[in-house]
Amino acid sequence: MGSVPQVISEDGGPTLEELATRAAAGDRAALEELLAEIQPRVRRICGRMLIYPEDAEEATQDALLLVATKIGGFAGRSKFTTWLHAVASNSARSTYRTLKRRAAERPTDDLPATPDPRTTSVIAGSRLDLLDALEILGADRPELVEPLVLRDVQQLDYNEIARLLDVPLGTVKSRIHSARHAVRPLLAVHD
Repeated sequence: MGSVPQVISEDGGPTLEELATRAAAGDRAALEELLAEIQPRVRRICGRMLIYPEDAEEATQDALLLVATKIGGFAGRSKFTTWLHAVASNSARSTYRTLKRRAAERPTDDLPATPDPRTTSVIAGSRLDLLDALEILGADRPELVEPLVLRDVQQLDYNEIARLLDVPLGTVKSRIHSARHAVRPLLAVHD
């Protein structure tokens, strides 16, 4: 195994890219440091998609576990942070699917008749609508979901998405356009 050149961050330590490269090569200490460094970022990414902090925390822990177990698959085609956004976004969506399934299995007697206004907001409702729309879109056109999430929720630029997904830039733009067109009627406000 060859030596990986050390890149120093602004605070004098290795950068996330350096830590990811070393962790992908099997450096356990680098992996531990990487996980500690990325936890707040992963929590923010998951929190953009999930309403309740407890749900975002569950998705965060799942995402960190995925990073720890799948870091060997990080090939460096994209920046590590771009790869991390995809892992965290997918973890948040997976957590949402699990929570939705658990809620459907729960007896309706346990649920309040009306939502509690202290825990429900227009923004939160919009995020739930989006997650539901992504589930519907994913059933028919799964290739459209990840580019849409990376662009419109995680706010990555088109070039980063193209590198991460290893598809041409034009394909990314086309998929995002198609995804927006498909979810728009699912997000329409009804009185």
